Amino acid sequence: MTLSRRAATEAWRLLGHLKETLGHPRRASWAVRSRRCRQCLYFMRKMLAAVSRVLSGASQKPASRVLVASRNFANDATFEIKKCDLHRLEEGPPVTTVLTREDGLKYYRMMQTVRRMELKADQLYKQKIIRGFCHLCDGQEACCVGLEAGINPTDHLITAYRAHGFTFTRGLSVREILAELTGRKGGCAKGKGGSMHMYAKNFYGGNGIVGAQGQIFEAYNMAALWKLPCIFICENNRYGMGTSVERAAASTDYYKRGDFIPGLRVDGMDILCVREATRFAAAYCRSGKGPILMELQTYRYHGHSMSDPGVSYRTREEIQEVRSKSDPIMLLKDRMVNSNLASVEELKEIDVEVRKEIEDAAQFATADPEPPLEELGYHIYSSDPPFEVRGANQWIKFKSVS
Repeated sequence: MTLSRRAATEAWRLLGHLKETLGHPRRASWAVRSRRCRQCLYFMRKMLAAVSRVLSGASQKPASRVLVASRNFANDATFEIKKCDLHRLEEGPPVTTVLTREDGLKYYRMMQTVRRMELKADQLYKQKIIRGFCHLCDGQEACCVGLEAGINPTDHLITAYRAHGFTFTRGLSVREILAELTGRKGGCAKGKGGSMHMYAKNFYGGNGIVGAQGQIFEAYNMAALWKLPCIFICENNRYGMGTSVERAAASTDYYKRGDFIPGLRVDGMDILCVREATRFAAAYCRSGKGPILMELQTYRYHGHSMSDPGVSYRTREEIQEVRSKSDPIMLLKDRMVNSNLASVEELKEIDVEVRKEIEDAAQFATADPEPPLEELGYHIYSSDPPFEVRGANQWIKFKSVS
């Protein structure tokens, strides 16, 4: 390797100091020689540090990329996955699945993006840039990414209020999601929907009422009567707001709650389990057999909402245990590295790219202007002529434009 002119100049300068310091050791006294030895060591350390900086900084990142590019990765790998519990089904999803390198890298990036986006939302909320209700889904990334991997983009998805991850997997950008959270014009609902009202093509987010058991059982009944191709999904993160499922329900077998509707209980922390169960459920519905119910056993790291610290009804040790043993991103990472589908260095590069994407999106979400007051009544309907909307009292009028 050729040293730069600057590095070579510094090395020659230090060598000069070294020669001057050594002088004529035989003519010097013991004290002088001792001092010169210490000075020699000092200059030698500086010279070695200078050369080390040049060598380590000359091509550090490209060297990592060359290492990743030159390594022969496997194209795919087969994994065993947890068997699903079944209700009114003779057979369920497979207990082994194939993961390609391409899909693995895509799933990893998507889950990391959802995780980092939610952590950034937490930060912006604590800075009072995001206001109002805000329900975060970090810890549950395998649910939204795995479900999307098991259906088609043309399928319709309706979700509850913990909607940010699904909004991203349905195709909206982090910029649009964070800008919606901060109430800016560049948001996916023009800054007027907020955390619980995000929408995209074939996606209807932010629905659902806490504890609306009557409505869900009515929907079960109608879907079964009409044999609708509908997958009902319960994201069981073990707590309803601040109440554990064991304290709230005499039976925690939520996948059996459809009674006459077949059901599956799935490991919701394993993206491959979720993907295969979703594929199975989708094939069941598309075959004309009617609806099916899936319970995804998962876990949220944050509290129910930003007003909930999340540690008054569960211990920090419980949260840490889930993080250390069942984290969905960690599980996928370990599988890919141990099966030669990816390297640690390659996944770290993805982490860096995701963090940059999130930071850029946050900058946009805080700099983009808020919608003006006169646009408050806009976009009520998609293709209607303009009309007036009554405000808070009869004298305030807003114009609605599609």
